[in-house]
Amino acid sequence: MTRLQADADAARWVAVTGSLGLRGRRHRRAAIRMLLGQGSLMMGGQGRGSGMLAWTLSQAAPLLLRRADGRVLVWVWRDDPELVVVAAQVQEITPQLRAARAMRPMEYDDTEPFQGAYLGMGERLVLDEPQTPNTPPLAEYTWDTGAYFVTVTAVSGDRERFGTVIGSVDELARSVRIVDDLRVAETSGVLRLGPA
Repeated sequence: MTRLQADADAARWVAVTGSLGLRGRRHRRAAIRMLLGQGSLMMGGQGRGSGMLAWTLSQAAPLLLRRADGRVLVWVWRDDPELVVVAAQVQEITPQLRAARAMRPMEYDDTEPFQGAYLGMGERLVLDEPQTPNTPPLAEYTWDTGAYFVTVTAVSGDRERFGTVIGSVDELARSVRIVDDLRVAETSGVLRLGPA
């Protein structure tokens, strides 16, 4: 089973993945409200997320992430959860996924090389001042392992302050790695290999 791990600094980040119950609830709700507001702005709305919808999604998010079984990891900024949300995802590469990535808008071509501690050389795209005023600033980090795309996406609710946290997002993205469970024929257990 392919899954992701990362070394998120607990002084800066609150993990949404695995935060069942009351732990992290306030951070989850604020981050989801920010994302709903950004989605509303992009569709021409007021830019405010529904409090009730944010609460409902904040209750469901940990369960949905648990079902993803390590294929998706999510964090929010500890001091201000509405400032930035970071999600890491691993996807098996298919021809359809490659085609979808190739058809993205031209502004997604402005990538720069980005070195990960475990995944090697990847790409980083920072759109801190998107051309459309209703589009939130974001940063996207991508690694193509041949079999999988590993993507880390950071979305911010504040254009002016996004630049103040991008260094911490870089640090978090560098620590993302793939771990695999391999079944060994001679034993009934699971052999877990650390990152190379």
